[in-house]
Formats: sequence, C-alpha cells, structure tokens
Amino acid sequence: MSYSEPARTAARRPRSLVLASSSAVPKLGMTIYGCGQDEAGLFQELAPRFGVVPTITEAAASEANIELAFGNRCISVGHKTRVTNPTLLALREAGVVYISTRSIGYNHINVTYAESVGMTVENVAYSPDSVADYTLMLMLMAVRNAKSIIRRADVHDYRLNDTRGKELRDLTIGVIGTGRIGAAVMHRLRGFGCRILAYDSRPKTSAAYVPLDELLRQSDIVTLHTPLNADTHHLLDGRRIDRMKHGAFIINTGRGSLLDTEALVPALESGRLGGAALDVLEGEEGIFYADCRNKTIESKPLLRLQQLPNVVISPHTAYYTDHALSDTVENSIINCLRFESRNQHG
Repeated sequence: MSYSEPARTAARRPRSLVLASSSAVPKLGMTIYGCGQDEAGLFQELAPRFGVVPTITEAAASEANIELAFGNRCISVGHKTRVTNPTLLALREAGVVYISTRSIGYNHINVTYAESVGMTVENVAYSPDSVADYTLMLMLMAVRNAKSIIRRADVHDYRLNDTRGKELRDLTIGVIGTGRIGAAVMHRLRGFGCRILAYDSRPKTSAAYVPLDELLRQSDIVTLHTPLNADTHHLLDGRRIDRMKHGAFIINTGRGSLLDTEALVPALESGRLGGAALDVLEGEEGIFYADCRNKTIESKPLLRLQQLPNVVISPHTAYYTDHALSDTVENSIINCLRFESRNQHG
C-alpha cells in the first residue's frame, strides 16, 4: 500500500487543451453538491466552455436532495461532509454512475461500497503547491514559537520569548508520504539547507528513504502527507510518538486521523514533544468550516490543544488558494467528461 496520493487521481489536463468549441461537444448534465459560493462562480464560468450544464447546490449530497441528480450520470461532491452508504445507493438508483470528489482524500466516501453498487469514484489533482507552501509556513511558525509571540504582542507584551527559535538548516525533517504534495514539500525544504529524510512504502523520488521508526527517531520535525486509509489510521499512535526524538515537532496537513490525538495531547503537555501545527484534526467534522463563536465546542482534545502555547490549529485550509480551487473545479468537470468518453457506448 503506497502512502502517496491514490492511483485513482485523474491526470491534470493542461489548460492549453481546454475544448476549443463547446458547440461541437454534446451537452452533459452534471450535479455539483456541497458547492460554496467561490466554487459555484468557477463552475458557472468554466462548465459552458466544456459543454457542461451544471446543477449547483450548496447542500451536501443526501437522500433528501437526490432529485437534483435526476437525469445526470455524473456528480461532483465536496470533502467537507461524509457521503453515507444509503445516499450512495439512492444516487445510484437515481441513475448516477460517476462521482468526482473535489479532494485528494477519499475518507468521506466508502469507495468499495460505491463500486459494489456500480459507481465509479475518482478524486482530482490540484496544485500541490497550495498545501506545500502552507506546510512550510506551519513548520516555521512551530519552530519559531509564533503562536506564543503573537499572543503576547496582541496584549502589548513585547518582551523576547522565553524560548529561542530554531533554524531549519540546523534540523532534520522527516517527510511521511512522498506523492505530489510530499515531493513539493521536500523541494521547498532543500532551499533551507536542512537534512531531509523520507518514508513511503513505494519510494519514487531521489530522497533519502529510511524505515518509519528510523525517521521518527532522527527527525526534529515530522510532517504527514499520506492518504488516510485502514493502513494509515493512527499511523502516529502512542507507541510511535514515544519513539520520536525528544522535543520534536509534528506537522499535519494531511488528514486528522493519521495522528492519534489522545496520545498527542499528553506528549505535548509533558514536553515530550516540542510542539505541533495541525491543519486537520480528528473530529473536525461539524466544527471546521462552521462559525462556532456562539456554539459550545464538544471536542475536548481540540479545546485542550488550542490552550497550549506550542500548538497551532487551523481549520483544514491548507489547500485553499485561488490556483488550487480553479484546478479542482476544472478537473472535476474534466473527470466527468473523460468518464463519459470512456463509457459512451455503455
């Protein structure tokens, strides 16, 4: 099992190959579920260029809005809400045979079940630079104690921090998962002059690959870029966290459940780990992407992590750039067109 991005990813189509004339292309209906205003504008702009007629809704796919997919064999879904098995079955019974998820990860869809009822599920390729840039930012924030410094400055305490920062060139960085995003992170890290170690069950770059436990033992920073699946759930559990270098930092811009949060909290509280910067978190569903200022947060791990001065939390936003969003929308459309082209006689 590779810890790189899944093989189902549709290849990125160069913008120069955009269909020149939509008049020569049969009109294709496509329902886009869970579509925010920013995505909706892009779908409305790009879909006609590809001869696609979009039906757009902000609501996530559910049994209550299956009628929006009537007449459309292809749909697109977001990653923010889980698509349940009953919803998948209802979509199939409505005539849907193809789902393009606007994400790299599949953990919000039971792909095996979808395939068992006759549906194909594919993800999209988008700019890996979005997440790679953000990952480097989180690394620098973590090793320079940015959260603590900013909090003190906000209350006009301008003294130097009690803890000195670290320079990346003096550190060893362990990259877990060397697909497109992991490779982009390593490319950036080389410019800082740090030592880079890598782990992937299917090595594919010129990086210095080592066994996972060796990477954990030697790395000052460990960054996670592997898909979430049965093999990688709690990849960093209590046992592996204990094997990490004392004072090391964890960066997670992959998926929350790659990391055992219940094991992470005491390691941070005790000083066993130097800090963490997390763009994703176990139990983030229903919290991230929502305005919770006037709501009670039920996630005790999230509340505790946010209290710690050496932990940075952001709401699953690493992917969110102009370039990546445009890629995501365009490739969702292209995915559906390619599927129909492959199955036009089906």
